[in-house]
Amino acid sequence: MDPNHNLFFFSFLVLCLAIDGVTGYASVTGTVFCDQCKDGERSLFDFPVSGIKVIVTCSDDNGQVYMSREEITNWLGGYVMRFDGTPDLSNCYAQVSDNGGQQDSSSCNIASGPAQRLRLVFSFFGIEMFVANALLAQPVQPMAACPKPPSAPVMPPPEVPVKPPPQVPVKPPPQVPDISPPPTTLPPTQVPVISFPPVTSPPQFKLPTFPLIPPMPFIEPSACPHQLWTKPEYRCYWKVIGPDTKVAVAFGLIAGRVYGTDMTVREALDGRGEPYKTLLREATTALLNSYNSLGFPYTSVSVITNTNLALLGNSQHDVLMTAIHFIKANSGTCRFTICK
Repeated sequence: MDPNHNLFFFSFLVLCLAIDGVTGYASVTGTVFCDQCKDGERSLFDFPVSGIKVIVTCSDDNGQVYMSREEITNWLGGYVMRFDGTPDLSNCYAQVSDNGGQQDSSSCNIASGPAQRLRLVFSFFGIEMFVANALLAQPVQPMAACPKPPSAPVMPPPEVPVKPPPQVPVKPPPQVPDISPPPTTLPPTQVPVISFPPVTSPPQFKLPTFPLIPPMPFIEPSACPHQLWTKPEYRCYWKVIGPDTKVAVAFGLIAGRVYGTDMTVREALDGRGEPYKTLLREATTALLNSYNSLGFPYTSVSVITNTNLALLGNSQHDVLMTAIHFIKANSGTCRFTICK
């Protein structure tokens, strides 16, 4: 993006904010996973679960709750809460709330794990975005395919001390005078000389050298702009979706109705000139970064959820704010290396 285009986009943003009269608000996003193995942490068997009630509570220094909000997770396992104004969410926590209904072996709605504190990830013109770490919900019984925990060692019973029997005094036998035999002289014995073979050191074996373990780029935080995602030398970083994937498949039916069913994600990376095209370009870039790096500020679920919420609002102000959030997230450190 050239400097003239950046200046024009920023001027257009300031003009829109001045006309609409920006009112501050704060949004909270997160995801609830089903802990199928009931081990208290995320594993390969866990998945996002929908229909779970999540409650956000805020308390003061004395422990008194002064604000709370509840929300149900969507079909992607995510939840989004909006607080109008500029509330202080620095001492707020999100946790799964027990539904209290009848639970069967297949349901996954039992609260598990500690409450997660809200983290501020973005603040701009009175608009704040908070994110909570992943919450866990558990079923009644763990999944049969889960690994069994190691059995506790069996401790032997404590030893009971046994008292020795009482000792009976024994009288010594009468002493008999010693009668020594006459001294005899023996001829000197010859000790045979035994020669041992020389001691040799054991053979030395040289252990093979192992190659250094390469770094794992998926775990390291990485945020790359849309210009790099369009270059063919970085095509190997397209993991979950490909350049020919349709926008309606990547973002859902709401994005398909707005942008059409024929547009691909590669074409979306070239969008510019209006807020809706800019939102789709930065949302596609954020979705690719979330699939490529665990340290990216947004998860793939939150990228899709925030994009659809901005499109449902049918407001250019919400579209611009969401696009700015994604631009800030996509402007971090890019750890791309040229594909071989």
